[in-house]
Amino acid sequence: MFENLCTLPLSADLFAQALHPTEPVLGVGLATGHVQCFRLPTTGSSAAEDEELSDGKSTIDTIWRTRRHKGSCRSLVFNHDGSSLYSAGTDSLVKHFSPTTGQVISKIAVPSSKSVPDSPTLLSALSPQTLLLACDSGVLHLLDLRDSAFAASKPQQSHFPHDDFVSSLTPLPPSSESTSGFSKQWISTGGTTLAVTDLRRGVLVRSEDQEDELLCAAFIAGMGPKKNRDNGVLAVGTGSGVVTLWDKGTWDDQFDRIVVDPARGGGESLDCMVQIPEELSRDKKVAIGLGDGTLRLVNLTKREVETSLRHDDLESTVAIGFDCQGRMISGGGQTVKVWEESASAIPDEDEDDDDEDDEDDDSDKDRDDSSDEDDDSSAAAPRDATNNKRNVSRQTRNDSDSDSDDSDSDAGQKRKKRRKKGKGGQVDLGPHGAHGILKFKGLD
Repeated sequence: MFENLCTLPLSADLFAQALHPTEPVLGVGLATGHVQCFRLPTTGSSAAEDEELSDGKSTIDTIWRTRRHKGSCRSLVFNHDGSSLYSAGTDSLVKHFSPTTGQVISKIAVPSSKSVPDSPTLLSALSPQTLLLACDSGVLHLLDLRDSAFAASKPQQSHFPHDDFVSSLTPLPPSSESTSGFSKQWISTGGTTLAVTDLRRGVLVRSEDQEDELLCAAFIAGMGPKKNRDNGVLAVGTGSGVVTLWDKGTWDDQFDRIVVDPARGGGESLDCMVQIPEELSRDKKVAIGLGDGTLRLVNLTKREVETSLRHDDLESTVAIGFDCQGRMISGGGQTVKVWEESASAIPDEDEDDDDEDDEDDDSDKDRDDSSDEDDDSSAAAPRDATNNKRNVSRQTRNDSDSDSDDSDSDAGQKRKKRRKKGKGGQVDLGPHGAHGILKFKGLD
């Protein structure tokens, strides 16, 4: 379904990855604390750009590169319109900076209730006014943003949905009554539980212990029970290579499972997940990065794994996403790979019609060729007869044989006609009649 276009080498191990919502811009956070922004080649519609891409002459340009954190950069995220970029590192700092220049605009320290600093694990831009910050202790901070900058030195709210570190944050779609158009609820996974938190009311519900580590999640709209297809389903990747499915609103327990890596004693961990855009797939599908460096494309509608790709032979795939031009971007180890949908995977609606037309054309051509051969044979016969008398005698014998064959065939056709006439006429079927019932003449 996807083919690898290019591989981008990095100077250190990749810890975080972010994609611009409207431009082909990629941001990476590395284990050394460096943050770097790249501009990917555009897939334009002009012939010159298409030829350049096909020749492999396009380059991935570095916009800027800097060491943003003293420790490692653990999370990186764009805001909704791509005008701001946020990073969180093991130095317990969250920084806000420009994605075009890399210049820091504002920053905030991660609060800690203990003497040991609480390192951040995830960032998520819930809305233009709210940034979610998850930490190793399981706490979830809500940071207030004003003009995309931090409005205060402390979090606006703090919640504790999990006892272990938060592994994923997934916003729920806004309700029909929402006036802002942005979500006010989100799903978090941490340890072996799943929780739903509201912006105003805090933690609403926490699932039962799943006895398996929950690592990543993706909300899939347009799926659900038969009576409520538009309800939505949450797909969660686990540490044992299984995707669990959850109905929206029924957060106590999962309702179905899809085995992605069927290995003995539990498969490879499912470390990252993203939904494949609907314009690239008719069914509901997700792309999953595994701990062994592979990528799996899973069809949630059919409950099966369709394709397996290889990102890295040694390191795990820690990040996966789709850019604004529909290309899949996977990251892990010291490489980032760009994937594009292969031309053979694009369905052609007119293919069947073209095949039928081709068959008709071929049949017409065959008929024309046969008629041409007949004309050529009939034109060649007189020439051979004038040049060779033996051919004349042989031809006359063949003609007589063909006449006898024609007479035999005519006789056979007459016999067939007589049989057909006999079937339609009155036939004496004997005293038992056509149905085997005994009858006597004159008693009708």
